Amino acid sequence: MDVSPQRPLSRRLFVTGLGATAAAASVPGLIRVDGAHAAPPGTGGTLPDGVFSLGVASGDPLPGGVVLWTRLAPDPLFGGGMPDRPYPVEWEVADDDTFARVVRRGRVVALPQQGHSVHAEVEGLRPGATYAYRFRAGGRISPVGYTRTAPAGSVAAVRFAFASCQNWQDGYFTAYHHLAGEDLDFVAFLGDYIYESVPRTTTVRTHEGTGEPVGLVEYRNRHAQYRSDPNLQAAHANFPWIVTWDDHEVDNNWVDEIPQDPAQQSPEAFRARRQAAFQAYYEHMPLRRGSRPRGLDLQLYRRLRFGDLVDLHVLDTRQYRSDQPATLEAASTDASLTMTGEEQERWLVDGLTDGGTRWNLLANQVMWAQNDRTAGEVDTFDLDNWDGYRVQRRRLLELFGSGSVANPVVLTGDRHCTWVADLEPDFDDPSSPVVGAEITGTSISSGGDSDPVAFQNTYRPIAEESPHWKYWDNQRGYVVCDVTPERMLSSLRLVDTVWQSEGATVRTSAEFLVEAGRPGVTVEYQEPRTVQQRAQSRRDSGPVYDVDDVDETADLQR
Repeated sequence: MDVSPQRPLSRRLFVTGLGATAAAASVPGLIRVDGAHAAPPGTGGTLPDGVFSLGVASGDPLPGGVVLWTRLAPDPLFGGGMPDRPYPVEWEVADDDTFARVVRRGRVVALPQQGHSVHAEVEGLRPGATYAYRFRAGGRISPVGYTRTAPAGSVAAVRFAFASCQNWQDGYFTAYHHLAGEDLDFVAFLGDYIYESVPRTTTVRTHEGTGEPVGLVEYRNRHAQYRSDPNLQAAHANFPWIVTWDDHEVDNNWVDEIPQDPAQQSPEAFRARRQAAFQAYYEHMPLRRGSRPRGLDLQLYRRLRFGDLVDLHVLDTRQYRSDQPATLEAASTDASLTMTGEEQERWLVDGLTDGGTRWNLLANQVMWAQNDRTAGEVDTFDLDNWDGYRVQRRRLLELFGSGSVANPVVLTGDRHCTWVADLEPDFDDPSSPVVGAEITGTSISSGGDSDPVAFQNTYRPIAEESPHWKYWDNQRGYVVCDVTPERMLSSLRLVDTVWQSEGATVRTSAEFLVEAGRPGVTVEYQEPRTVQQRAQSRRDSGPVYDVDDVDETADLQR
């Protein structure tokens, strides 16, 4: 169905009108049913106000459709507050935000064993088109969300943002207030959506609960607390998201079935914890039914295509990886160490070399580029990063330089810093060729308000020994990427504080250019030092809080 909207959609309406909805009229004649369950009789009934307290979201856009998400949770921090029975939920997708021109309708059943979450996979939409959507349940109507399908065929441009690391206790999500006002095709989230750390009262705000989440209800409550943030809700409601995880969604630095602290968590206990964390993660993310957890497993690595312009390869570098090596020698020589597992690596290689698009972008969790932490003759590395898996890294980077991978760019989270680097198969060999680029984005809030002067003083002498580094900074924000057949321009968008809930401003602090056919990255723009100093002055004049999470150094090896 090709219907023109009565008036242009404005996804920015959600930023200024959170919770604003149209009148709760009944849905006439549902024209299709989405989901594995038909609504049994007698499962409905009136629900209390606030049943849509966690907002709405969409994700994984395809040329013909998206997945729509919500969760029924009138008492979100205490298990959700829903009766222990199924509830039918109706959804609508429209060409206009008044829903006068509805193009798809359907119904799913929100099940208690899925936390009353909803994952409605909508099909039959136009490629590259913007739509409004909403849900109805128990006489209540959700806020309006906006989504966009992926383009198809010949594509002139794609614009997206990527973000990571949003520790609730370290700061307010002020960056999302500004991200929600951008004009984007999608948002890629690269990991650490929640943090499993214990509640602290000396930070900006306090985690719910009494300790680290371990069971399903505890992980649900932690996710629900994060989802309650209005700025995060606005960012979800304005664009489709493509999500992956890192470690804090489960346990710091976990790998496969191994926790951070095996002496404190038995194998059986950690498997149960992993299963609970996976279930809660799926319940709160706009993922398709193919990612529904099955036992200990959740299928998260996947590929999304945006016409002939971009392949986005979404990685999972936690679920299948080998344990972190104990020494740098092992990291450098042990060919059995893997970050991805053999199956995911074959999948990645097949996708990178199929020649279907102009750009190959990797949605990745931890840094690829070699990242020394000390100046001088002694080198120090975090072996939880790709520095700990050097044989596999070299193998993949040699593939980048083989001529069979078009314009590879790695997009990374985790570091709570912006780190822009050329990628080389052997970072210690001056003659090693540049084969790609990596843009590591900073955190949304993790690390709190930073001290960029001290950071620069620490890393400037190390940078003199690391010529592949092009830019580094530790302030908070996100990255916006404009991709065309000729180039990819990435803009670092920084906020001046995350320690105040309102009034933070945003600025473009730097721009990074990757040109098609020319491996590597250049810094096209960098703000004057006086701008950084003004931002630092504002932070210094405001409140000061403890930081719950910093760039972990538990696996540093010299």
